[in-house]
Amino acid sequence: MQDFKHLTSKGRFSFSSLKRRQKAAPRNSFKRLEEPKPRKTRLRVMLPLLAAAIASYPIFSSVFSGRPAVSSTSQDTDSTSKLPRDLDVFSSFRLGAGLLPTARFDGNRFTAPIPEGGTIVYSIDNELQQRVEQVMAQFDVPYGVFVAIEPKTGKVLALASHSSMSPAWAERAYYGVYPMASLFKIVTATAALEQGKVTPDTVIPFRGGLYSESSRYWSTLPKRGAQEMDLTTAMGKSVNPVFGRLASDIAGRESVLRCAERYGFNHYLLPGTPVQPSKAEHPQTEDDLRLMGAGLGREVKISPVHAAVMMAAIANGGTMLAPSLVDEIRNTKDKVTYTHVPRTIRSIAAPEVTAQLSQMLSSSVTRGTSRRAFHDSHGRPKIANINIAAKTGSINGTDPEGHYSWFAAYAPIENPQIALAALVVNPDKWKIKAPYLGEQALEAFFMRGPESRR
Repeated sequence: MQDFKHLTSKGRFSFSSLKRRQKAAPRNSFKRLEEPKPRKTRLRVMLPLLAAAIASYPIFSSVFSGRPAVSSTSQDTDSTSKLPRDLDVFSSFRLGAGLLPTARFDGNRFTAPIPEGGTIVYSIDNELQQRVEQVMAQFDVPYGVFVAIEPKTGKVLALASHSSMSPAWAERAYYGVYPMASLFKIVTATAALEQGKVTPDTVIPFRGGLYSESSRYWSTLPKRGAQEMDLTTAMGKSVNPVFGRLASDIAGRESVLRCAERYGFNHYLLPGTPVQPSKAEHPQTEDDLRLMGAGLGREVKISPVHAAVMMAAIANGGTMLAPSLVDEIRNTKDKVTYTHVPRTIRSIAAPEVTAQLSQMLSSSVTRGTSRRAFHDSHGRPKIANINIAAKTGSINGTDPEGHYSWFAAYAPIENPQIALAALVVNPDKWKIKAPYLGEQALEAFFMRGPESRR
């Protein structure tokens, strides 16, 4: 600190030091008091010269550095032709999510202007997005959200929401977390299948009604007269006691929890983005584990984005790709500065396990809980020749308050082109549930010509 003061007092000019010198009493009585006057005169000459030197610094520095001197305005203009740079799938998602409210369709492209200059081109599918928005608006759903993803690339094909109760909720609906309900049965099945203890055809005995919530009775089987069901049928019909037993008596607590972690629970799916991490609190008792395995654990919550990503990962043979909202970014000269490249973020299961899951999930549409939404009054399929893997979920919730209806799916099973998640929250009276919204989306996607699909 002493060295700094020394340099300041002896080697640098300051107005305060000048003032002190002017007011200080002279040490030599023979010196004239008029001596400071020439110093003031020199200052009046030096200060304008110093100001001129500072003002001309950018010019001199640009000459010696070899760079052209530009004004601040021209610098900003030049930089916008290069923005944005060094983006990855996470930062581009964050940028795209922030500008999504300003996005509009420009022909078949969904775009938004970047305030600093340039344009975001979203991966949104025009026809699919508009169809889903129209259905939710037509039926004036209280709370509805829909996300669709291309399994092989991670591109987001649709991101739609609607709320007749709270428009503010709709703006952030994709990123929040909600009770997962029976979609968690997929995690339970994965944990059991990968241990090799069961197959899709394994028959599981159980006690109680198909949709019983009294978990403490599920593992106590009567000596005779117990019900039984194979796992594929149980998945399609979403039978609670079967999956409660599968979690506690076959897969085991640690296996279920490890599997949930691999699916991305309790982790940030997209770090730095608005997508909240999905939660799966550890069950404290065997009864809690059974409820969790059956999809009745109310502290197991997932975002619609994560639900769609999860289905896309199963469709992709167990490889989970980061969801990408942005297809490309163009600068002010319409030059592409960023293009989406698929990025693997985790592996959820081996391909042979996801193939077994596909078999189990195929029963939901053909003879399970979503059969009615996918068949007309005569029992004919609305979407012919397309094999669909799907799972429904149903539970009551409080934020927002109502009955939560989930539908998650991918299709075709043999060569998946789309994975989706739909959530509709209704009060006691309702017009549509999530399976209907999912069916309308798949119909819009597959009933058009192949050349118009992304």
